[in-house]
Amino acid sequence: SSSPCAACKLLRRKCTRECVFAPYFSSSEPQKFAQVHKIFGASNVSKMLQELPVERRRDAVASIVYEANARIRDPVYGCLGAIFTLQQQIAQLRKQLSAAQSEMVLLKFQHQHREP
Repeated sequence: SSSPCAACKLLRRKCTRECVFAPYFSSSEPQKFAQVHKIFGASNVSKMLQELPVERRRDAVASIVYEANARIRDPVYGCLGAIFTLQQQIAQLRKQLSAAQSEMVLLKFQHQHREP
């Protein structure tokens, strides 16, 4: 390739045709790899990717990038913090839905049994 991928640029090495990072970390998004490298380390990510079949690597990179960003936003809980927040929102919305359904039943009952 003409310009090194974001990983090779950050690691200051020559980007070869066999570079495991090049298909997923374009030079136009240097921060994407920088965050992954900061959280997981280039060597660990390289090993993870090499152990996967090529057709599964893009999804793995998307997950790794998401997890790295989550860990940067929330160093203690990472993705679990986001999952917990979403679970709380779901529980709250279920309560609201249940209350609304109960109110609908009550209103239907009142409507059916009102005096003419």
